[in-house]
This record gives sequence, structure tokens and C-alpha cells, in this order.
Amino acid sequence: MEIKLAKNYGFCFGVKRAIKIAEESPNSTTIGPLIHNNEEINRLKTLYNVNNINDFSEVENIQKAIIRTHGITKENLKELKDKNIDIVDATCPFVSKPQKICEEMSKKGYQIVIFGDINHPEVKGVMSYAENGAIVALKPEDLEDISFQNKVAIIAQTTRKFSEYTEIVNYIMPRCKEVRVFNTICNATFENQEAVRELSKECDIIIIVGGKNSSNTKQLYTISKSNCEDSYLIENENELKKEWFEGKNICGISAGASTPDWIIQKVMRKIKEF
Repeated sequence: MEIKLAKNYGFCFGVKRAIKIAEESPNSTTIGPLIHNNEEINRLKTLYNVNNINDFSEVENIQKAIIRTHGITKENLKELKDKNIDIVDATCPFVSKPQKICEEMSKKGYQIVIFGDINHPEVKGVMSYAENGAIVALKPEDLEDISFQNKVAIIAQTTRKFSEYTEIVNYIMPRCKEVRVFNTICNATFENQEAVRELSKECDIIIIVGGKNSSNTKQLYTISKSNCEDSYLIENENELKKEWFEGKNICGISAGASTPDWIIQKVMRKIKEF
């Protein structure tokens, strides 16, 4: 069986930067998981004593806080500063950008629409910068009961599909007098998605490696599944099953932006053993 890697996969710039920041900040605590990959989170904890809290009320007990790649809310950032906690900002620059756009456009009187998952930490952070609140939608149907103002600014969660973003934009455009559209989808996300779309058309099995709570990894899986029915999302090599590969000729592999290369290599070795 032939194994093919996607042309673009794995760690993006923002994640590489965040991992480096964490490694250089031992004995610190991240506000929420630094990235959406449990294996890498455990490695940082074991080697660098970088811990993690999920409940913001626990910041009372920490001295040095690392802000996760997805960012935190404006209110939480202010609270950290007010408590004089040492702050190490690992927010991805591609996430900081929509935060700034959201703040600037809301100050100029634009109604803010965010294409993304309202429960995702990145979206929660971006929303907090809208002075008068924000509308969050994943599909045009989510906007059917919305009364749009004359001026609307549209922003996208960085890890979403570009094709779905255009559906949101196309729905809003005829309904407003002025629309500002900001393409805040990360280049690495777009490139990884295009690469897995191409790869999934060539293979009879695809393995997507990454955190199951990772938005961009789940997007890769969805795209792959649309072209290759035998697509699987795994977090590590222990989830692989030998029977998946019986009778298969070409196995494609891709990985989410939070997936380190050492996990991908372990997956490849296990597949070769099969």
C-alpha cells in the first residue's frame, strides 16, 4: 500500500509560535488549552511544567499566565492585568487581527456579523471586542430572523471553510446598504483544506490526525469524507485499526494545524507495520 502525505498539513505559524513561547515560559499556566491537541499539551506539562486551567476563576492561584493561541475575551484580559499577573501572550496574530477589526468597525457604527462557532474560544474572544455585541452564524439560515442595520461588517473565524463564508456574505449583501467583508480565514487553514481536498480524490483511505476538539482538524475531516468515504479522524496511532487498511491501495494522511510532526510520524510508522 502506498502512503501519501498532503502537500500542506500540520503545525501552522501560530501554533509553532505558541509552542515556542510555552517552552520558553516554564512553570506557567495557560488560560484554557494552549492549542487543541491533548498529546502536545501533555508534552508541555511533562517537560516544561506548563499547566492549564479551564475555569477562569482559578487565575487567583497563578503568577504567570499564557494566553492561548485562540485568544481570550477582552474582559478576561483586563482582569489578568488588574490582578498584576505576569502575562505571556501566545494569541495567534491571525486571531488578533479579527479582534482588532471587530473593535474598530463597531466603534465606527457597523453591526458586526461573525461567521463561526459561537462556542469556540476564538469566536468568544472576537465577540468581546464588539462594543454593541455581535451576531454569530454558521450558515445563512441562522440569519433569517436578523434585522440588519444599514452598515454591516463581516468577519470569519480563522479556521472555517472559505466556501461557507461566501454563503454568509452572499446572504447579507442584498439586505444591507453598506457591507464590509474581511477575509480573516488563515492562509494555512485554506492551504491545508485545499491540499486534503486534492488528496482525498486520489486515495481510497484517508487518515486525518489531530485533536477531536480542533475546529480546523474537523474541517479537514469533513472535506476528506466528502470525497473519500473511508476517512478517519484520530488523535494518535493507538486509535488506528488494522482492518481499515485491508484491500486499500493508497492511504492519504493529513493533519490539523495543532498536530505536531512527532505524532504524525508515529501514525505513519504504525500504518507501515500493518
